[in-house]
Amino acid sequence: MRGILREARPRLGLPHLGLGVGLRPPHYAHILEHGPQVDWFEIISENFIDNHGYARHVLEQVAAQLPIVMHGVSLSIGSSAPLSLAYLRKLRQLAAEIRPAWISDHLCWTGTALLNSHDLLPLPLDEASLRHVGARVRQVQEFLGRPLILENPSTYVEFARSSMPEWEFLGRLAEDTGCGLLLDVNNVHVSAHNHGYDAAAYIRQLPHDHIVQLHVAGPTVSGDVLIDTHDAPVPAAVWRLYALAQRLTGGVSALLEWDADIPPYPQLLLELDKARAAERGEFADAQADAGTADLHPEAAHAP
Repeated sequence: MRGILREARPRLGLPHLGLGVGLRPPHYAHILEHGPQVDWFEIISENFIDNHGYARHVLEQVAAQLPIVMHGVSLSIGSSAPLSLAYLRKLRQLAAEIRPAWISDHLCWTGTALLNSHDLLPLPLDEASLRHVGARVRQVQEFLGRPLILENPSTYVEFARSSMPEWEFLGRLAEDTGCGLLLDVNNVHVSAHNHGYDAAAYIRQLPHDHIVQLHVAGPTVSGDVLIDTHDAPVPAAVWRLYALAQRLTGGVSALLEWDADIPPYPQLLLELDKARAAERGEFADAQADAGTADLHPEAAHAP
């Protein structure tokens, strides 16, 4: 094991898993030959639903050694369309088979009726949306028989009708439904830059006792906008937000996302090692491959 499970109080009865990475096809052979060398893996749920081929074989091998977390992209919790019971049944069946530590998805909608955008779309952040999403979260949690963990998405547009900041929406949703939060500090960095608010203030305002997991990743600069691409080293600005989040929560499970231009597994592990340095307040290593670090500092005003 490359990392050591750290002592911390459980959130919503869920364990502190340590440091992990996503289980991705380019790394299958290396992991099977050399071992995981991390504390846990996160899978994209949809990649393993109805999949009983080689990828499922790899998943079963690593699940016998380490905790697994299921992370979805199709729940569409914010959509006006009815929840897909067919999808939820498959999600529940996969969970019964691999027994994940928890199941997560995103605060977003992905489509309506027969239209699937294949993107994580923002929703208006107001009282009507809060009631709508809250009811759907309770329905999902009852169906799955476990807390749902929701992630803050990266956003590039906002609704004029929104009446509250995202951190308030997520906080009230968590306290009302008992759901957990997956705080993606890279998404906070991206959205804060794109919309002009203070990323650190966002993190400070969340209910920290509901935060179960963190994500870190590297975004891409596109003109005046940051894009959540998961294809580069984590910038120093994101490592600083990560350190803040770990300090405020008292320590929770964290995962490095890298989904495009995926490096060899040993290089991925070196990037994951920076999480430990960031928690100690050491940013020299993080800045070595920062990429977008500090090119776009967040605006000074709060959400």
